[in-house]
Amino acid sequence: MKYGVCGILGNVRRIYVERKKGFDLEANRLFEQCVTLLGIKELKHVRIFNRYDIQGLSDSIYAVAKYGIFAEIQTDNVFEENLENTQEGYIFAYEYLPGQYDQRADSTEQCIQLISHLRPIVKTAKIIWLYGNIDEKAINTIKQYIINPVECRLADMRKPEDLTEYFSVPENVDTVRGFINADDNATREMRKKSGFAMSNEDLLFVKEYFKSIDRDPTVTELKVIDTYWSDHCRHTTFNTVLTDISIEKDKSNETCEYAFQKYKDIRKELYKDKEKDLCLMDIATIGAKYLKSKGLLDDMEVSKENNACSIMVEAPINDGLEKWLVMFKNETHNHPTEIEPFGGAATCLGGAIRDPLSGRSYVYQAMRVTGAGNPFTKIEDTLSGKLPQIKIVREAANGYSSYGNQVGLATGFVDEVYHEGYVAKRMEIGAVIAAAPLKNIRRCDPISGDLIILIGGRTGRDGLGGATGSSKTHTEESLGTCGAEVQKGNPP
Repeated sequence: MKYGVCGILGNVRRIYVERKKGFDLEANRLFEQCVTLLGIKELKHVRIFNRYDIQGLSDSIYAVAKYGIFAEIQTDNVFEENLENTQEGYIFAYEYLPGQYDQRADSTEQCIQLISHLRPIVKTAKIIWLYGNIDEKAINTIKQYIINPVECRLADMRKPEDLTEYFSVPENVDTVRGFINADDNATREMRKKSGFAMSNEDLLFVKEYFKSIDRDPTVTELKVIDTYWSDHCRHTTFNTVLTDISIEKDKSNETCEYAFQKYKDIRKELYKDKEKDLCLMDIATIGAKYLKSKGLLDDMEVSKENNACSIMVEAPINDGLEKWLVMFKNETHNHPTEIEPFGGAATCLGGAIRDPLSGRSYVYQAMRVTGAGNPFTKIEDTLSGKLPQIKIVREAANGYSSYGNQVGLATGFVDEVYHEGYVAKRMEIGAVIAAAPLKNIRRCDPISGDLIILIGGRTGRDGLGGATGSSKTHTEESLGTCGAEVQKGNPP
């Protein structure tokens, strides 16, 4: 990838882009929310600008990019270097936290690279301009409503002299010295300090394993185990053994009682005298096991990778019938959507899309089922350390549709359930159906000497620790430390 030589192609340029009147839907929407949701009646008008700082761009390419990439002459106003009359009203800027993926900046760099064959450095920020006789309390309320500290921060209004970022090169992976000989209390203290999602019992089990092979683990080994043993990957909650189950006596629960009794009857028939834990995972999967035992699932694909359901069908095509694999995949992103609604919901659908896509399938249809608290709850009644329900609901909807629209995926069913039970933790489920000709799909086992090639766009540090992050018990304090754990979707 070529980057422009910034010393040769000049210093940092700055450009502000604002939607013209009639096209300024985002600004009008924010104004309406500030007045109706936040109750700031003194606010008279809102303007929003996208700010671009660009380094490594020649004059000739900038002239083409000004209204070819940064703005459209029919719909946008462009201000170069400075905004006018900034003494009027109140202005602030916000930007992504360092390392968070910024799709606007990345897309801008790529577009400029297409026309210049050199890739500049682009940094973006959002400028909010508030008009009206509003006090400091109202301004802070608006900032808190707009800026989610998990992903964003206030930005400096001054233009930087250099946009180059410098990152320290990580040294060799450390070995956790003395791990296998540490006593149990020291091991528990280490778990606390390292922020592991695995339980004390898990870490003690790991210690016993490394003790048996007589060596201390590396930091990487512990992190990988922590990821694969997280609730997100291993579904520890669903595998929790249920010993005391009671169903309240209620007319509407008769169906529930009947279903549970049916489940217990099937368990007896399937497992006979075998010891089998009663857990949510078994309840969820026993139906398929039962149908299979009766020979009623002869069209189900069986593979070593038990990740999603795939069935074999005879698909009518131009020349007759052809064997196809139809895949069903769903993804839950409850915790990521709770703390960062747009990115969490975007990659909820994105994760469901990418799995069948990696199996050479085309994704045809999607479904979204979500659960939220009352979106009309007053902002001041929001639980401490939480985002307002209206912000979660709206931004999650935008994130989900953004990813789907960029891929070109139709979502045929959307249902949002509003219930007080979802105030503490949102529910965000995306599901897709995909298919591919069987001849296009190959299943192989990895062997020594195989090469792994990673293909895709550049992203930030976001997403790191996502599986373990969503498996931890969260508090007000943890909200500010888990920003990197939520992926930023990059559909293209």
